[in-house]
Amino acid sequence: MGTTGPVLQLDDNVRATLDATGLVTAKPAVGPVPGQIAGTSRYWELVPSGLVGAVQIDDLLVEVRPKDKVPIAQLLFLLGYAHDPGFRPENVDATETADLWSVFGETLARLAERATQRGVLQGYVTLEETLRTVRGRIRMSDQLTQRPGQSFPIEVTHDDFTIDIVENRILRAAARRMLAVPRIPAEIRRRLMHLDHRLADVAVLTNTRHSPSWTLGRMNQKYLPALRIAEIILRNMVAETAPGRFSVASFAVDMARVFEDFTTTALTEALHRYPGRTTAQYSCHLDGPRTDGAPRIVMRPDILHHIEDRPALIFDAKYKAATTGGSYANADYYQMLAYSTVLGCIPAWLLYAGPGLPRSRKVIGATIFITEYPIDIGRPPRELLARFDALVGSAMAMIEQQHQPEVSRFD
Repeated sequence: MGTTGPVLQLDDNVRATLDATGLVTAKPAVGPVPGQIAGTSRYWELVPSGLVGAVQIDDLLVEVRPKDKVPIAQLLFLLGYAHDPGFRPENVDATETADLWSVFGETLARLAERATQRGVLQGYVTLEETLRTVRGRIRMSDQLTQRPGQSFPIEVTHDDFTIDIVENRILRAAARRMLAVPRIPAEIRRRLMHLDHRLADVAVLTNTRHSPSWTLGRMNQKYLPALRIAEIILRNMVAETAPGRFSVASFAVDMARVFEDFTTTALTEALHRYPGRTTAQYSCHLDGPRTDGAPRIVMRPDILHHIEDRPALIFDAKYKAATTGGSYANADYYQMLAYSTVLGCIPAWLLYAGPGLPRSRKVIGATIFITEYPIDIGRPPRELLARFDALVGSAMAMIEQQHQPEVSRFD
């Protein structure tokens, strides 16, 4: 992901659609462009806007990849695990293609097929209907209000055992969203159409940006991986017909937020193996109470871990690359110094997205250690999660040390 991009000849509708996705910004091309007609503005440079993903408009496909060449399947794992550690590495291990639409479509089809291989999930749904016969309970207030003096039809409430439940509505909505993607591979389209056909008696969600809530239990446990990928698709993907009568599909996410969310979940899971409690986005103040009515300065470390109800470790995630010399921005260390000072001079850990070795720095005149710890998010899922286990092990070892060296390294 850089600050420049390809130069393409686009009509106004296509350019406006690309801009609307937020994935890229179309700027008038500067300088000579092969084939450009002097005096026209039909050539545009597509510049990444800070998000990653893809947009396809009929035959035009524009992709913005994460830094360090993170595979699309890995991005899917990061998104899924960040929202629920039940989304395990094996859920994406079988995906080999690098095309975003194929990865998402194939994964949804595969996990949905696995979830429904012994039959589509059914459940009880409470319905309010107007019937000619009594079924369930008569809603007397509605009957008297809507049909005073009438015996029929009858306003009733009853439970129905059906496949038209929230879980299946989410799966069907995601399948239909993927089917609206232009030129999705034929085999994946066939599998998704088969899924949609199996769920033909399930209502179609009208508001898919905010999918209905559901509760994980024994009956729907087998649906969990499929529901997680379905929710990712519904939350981040748009597929529709744009002005100009062409089909468009877009998927865009903020990698800084993805890294922060994934890191928070992975750290919380790793810290569960140790005593204490973990809080995400812990709120504290840099300054003390004021008498002049001015607001205090709020600080929110990404992760704070307490041991025996006392702050013990701070972690903060930064989706930044190191310089060619292997260093990071000084402002990050100042931020962690402030966190550590306010919370009792406890060890602070800066987690960066990228390869490299950890390095610990002792603050002069204080008992504060700030450790920069690179996390290569391009590594296979199991190796990536093992990296967090190693990180937490090193952090706990630092707490136990009686004497801290000037500089220490961790594997």
